[in-house]
Amino acid sequence: MKEKLYTIPMNDAMNAKDECPFCFVERDVEQDLLDLVLGSGSSYMEADMREKTDKAGFCRAHFKKMFDYGNTLGNAWILKTHYMEMRHQMSKEMDAYKPGKTSILSKFSKSSGQKEMKNSVAAWVRTKEDSCYICNSFNEMYERYLDTFFVMYKKDPEFVQKVKESKGFCLTHFGDVCEAAETRLNDKQKEEFFAMLFPLMKENMERLQEDVSWLVEKFDYRNKDADWKNSKDAIQRGMQKLKGSYPADPVYQQKK
Repeated sequence: MKEKLYTIPMNDAMNAKDECPFCFVERDVEQDLLDLVLGSGSSYMEADMREKTDKAGFCRAHFKKMFDYGNTLGNAWILKTHYMEMRHQMSKEMDAYKPGKTSILSKFSKSSGQKEMKNSVAAWVRTKEDSCYICNSFNEMYERYLDTFFVMYKKDPEFVQKVKESKGFCLTHFGDVCEAAETRLNDKQKEEFFAMLFPLMKENMERLQEDVSWLVEKFDYRNKDADWKNSKDAIQRGMQKLKGSYPADPVYQQKK
């Protein structure tokens, strides 16, 4: 399959021979989004961008990454107008709130699992906690990357070979790939895909377990002169394989 603009990131991710190509994509996209929001292009000074960030806000994790990014003025501009939007929304919610009567039974009922929000102001706060401009933007792009992965899998034998020779996926993205395959592949393609994917994941999960186990054994004085094999970075790779991301990555900061 001739390489096209939209296939380049997926090929780059596979060529990196990482523990998970979608972790590689996720890191690149997230860094691009941080650059878009806070970088030297000054998107935060544009009214249409701040209108979007004012309404969506940011999750706790991305606020931390924005702080670490290092653009004090950019973060201040974003917070200034976001606070105006949040205060406006909060006032509307509080003005519209009317306390409901609490029944005797509800006082003694025990909550099980995620309880339904009975307070409208609390429900509004919950929607703000679950809203993030960077997360929302990434999720839209991620769906397109999943589409691209399966388009390439169906049309590019060379790409299929790269997948077969890869280290598989982290567990989180493995689940996404399994789910996406249900709608992107026909029955015959699914049978072939999972027949390749499942052994690949088993093999690479075993490899990571062996790397971590050998790292533990290296702390035994009897093995102090033994070869490290592939265990020196087993902790960060082992964590990535289970949950995704790159635990050993340095903080991503604004390019000077």
